Amino acid sequence: MRKYGLIGFPLGHSFSRKYFTDKFAREGIADCSYHNYPLEDIKELPALVSSEPDLCGLNVTIPYKTEVLRYIDISEAEVDEIGAANVLKIRRKDNKIKIYGFNSDVKGIRDSLSPLVVPGIKNAIILGTGGSSKAVAHTLVKLGLKVQFVSRTPGSNMLSYNDLNSAILSNTDIIVNTTPLGMYPKIHGKPDLDYDLLEERHILFDLVYNPEETAFLREGKKRGCRIITGLGMLFAQAERSWEIWNDPDL
Repeated sequence: MRKYGLIGFPLGHSFSRKYFTDKFAREGIADCSYHNYPLEDIKELPALVSSEPDLCGLNVTIPYKTEVLRYIDISEAEVDEIGAANVLKIRRKDNKIKIYGFNSDVKGIRDSLSPLVVPGIKNAIILGTGGSSKAVAHTLVKLGLKVQFVSRTPGSNMLSYNDLNSAILSNTDIIVNTTPLGMYPKIHGKPDLDYDLLEERHILFDLVYNPEETAFLREGKKRGCRIITGLGMLFAQAERSWEIWNDPDL
C-alpha cells in the first residue's frame, strides 16, 4: 500500500484528504491511501518519514512551505526560484531516503488567473508574505504583471495595510489573499483593507478554499468585483501533485 499525505498545522481546514480519498475510489486506485499528518513543528518531518516506510509523497501546507526546504535533498528549479515547496516526493533505496521538492501551487495559480490576465491588466497586490505568496508572485511575474507585497510588518519594497489608499488601489488590477484570514473555523476574518475603495474592475483571488466564498471575496462581490475562489487552485495543484508522485522521471 502506497501512502501519501499532508503535513502542516493545524489541518482541520484541509480538503486534501477527502479529495484524494474520493479520487482513489472514483478511479479504482486500490493500492493507495492518503492521510493527514499534523506536525506541531517541522522538525518532526524526518521522524515521520522514517517511521512510515510506505510513505511515498507529501503535500505541504501552512505554515511549512518555506521551512520544509531545509529537509529537501533535491529540488526542482522552480522551488529554488520561488523559495517554497508544497510537494515532497520520497524515494527509498538501499536503506537511504531522499526527499525531492516541487511546487504544484504554480499550476493552480496559473490555471486560476491566466484566463483573466488580458491586455490592460498590469498590477497586482499580494496580501501576505508566506510560502504561498512566493508562488503567487512568481506566477504573476511570469504572466507579465508588476507585483507588490503587503504585510502587517512592512519592510523594504513592502507595503503595510495602512498604505492601501485610493491612489494605490486605483492603480491595482488584481488583489490576491495568501493569508489564512477567513479560513475555517474563523470564517469571518478578512484582510484589513478599506473595501469601499474596491471597484468593479478589480479582480479578487483568495487562496483560502474553506469556505469556498470567504469574507474577503464576499466584500468584493458586493462591490461588483470579479472573484476567484481557491477551490480551482486546490484541485489543479492536487492533480499536479499526483503527476509528480507517479512520474518515474521526476
